[in-house]
Amino acid sequence: MSDLDTVGRPDLAREPARVDVMRLWPQPGEHGLSAGRRMAGQVARAARAGVAALASGPGIRGAGVEMAWIAAHVALYPLGVARERQCRAWGPFGYQRRLGDLPPEQRGLVVFDVEAAGTPILLVHGMVDNRSIFTVLRRGLRRRGFGRVATMNYGPIVGDVRRVAGDLAAAVEELCAETGYERVHVVGHSMGGLIARYYVQRLGGDERVHTLVTLGTPHNGTWHAYLLPTRLVRQLRPGSDLLEELDAPTPDCRTRHVSIYSDLDQMVVPQHSGRLHHPDLHARNVLVRGVGHMSLPIDPRVVHEVCTTLAQLNTDGSTMRAGVSRLERTRRQLSA
Repeated sequence: MSDLDTVGRPDLAREPARVDVMRLWPQPGEHGLSAGRRMAGQVARAARAGVAALASGPGIRGAGVEMAWIAAHVALYPLGVARERQCRAWGPFGYQRRLGDLPPEQRGLVVFDVEAAGTPILLVHGMVDNRSIFTVLRRGLRRRGFGRVATMNYGPIVGDVRRVAGDLAAAVEELCAETGYERVHVVGHSMGGLIARYYVQRLGGDERVHTLVTLGTPHNGTWHAYLLPTRLVRQLRPGSDLLEELDAPTPDCRTRHVSIYSDLDQMVVPQHSGRLHHPDLHARNVLVRGVGHMSLPIDPRVVHEVCTTLAQLNTDGSTMRAGVSRLERTRRQLSA
């Protein structure tokens, strides 16, 4: 398996400049002058990468889309404050209609893989946001044929990722009870991805979550988290106690992870912090070019990647159709 898939122009298939976020600050025994030079060099490298991404054609278009979507999202935000009304009478495929009444796109997935079409999908938003961020993605999933797509709202004032992860565990159990399915898929945007990871890795959620897809999630922290001293924001800093807990060994984790990140993400800095690396996890990283942080859930390439992943992922982590990147087992798991 290639650890990095690039969605977009093949001539731009080059990973963003890497900056060691854990070594940004002075290290023990390091002199002030040498530390300052090293830190300045890393910041300059990240800045050059960000400017290059923004100055490119996809970057300029992506910045325009980001600003337009932020304006639209502000208008939609009040509609997503209330908790979603869940359907208590799911049909056989997640719809309340017969198979023959479904549009061709939806019927195709049901016919090809009824289990994939019916597996519930739970969408988890990020900080100071709500379910309205998934307006486009949710519609795309249902158009593709996924019949059971739900969202989870949590309050804008949250003090601890761990507490919200407990709420996510309760929401997953409720969804399983309503649908009769034992496992679900979870899609998390921004901090929602960290919430879902904590549930999967530390609260036993891998028994319930088949696939976790994260969009613009700061798996290795973000420099912006140093701007606010609140408890929640401190958990998003590189090397925080939360991230160290997520980096701890997670043997026998059964959940498959796909991390989608962008070279134009203005909230995850440096951008490669959106990559997920963990020796115990089945993880694939997907890079998209020229997409802002808020625009990730509406980008057509991202929507297609999420739909394809959830439609063609088999129970053992392998894909069911040719042409889709295979999720291989790690060497350690193969030898076990």
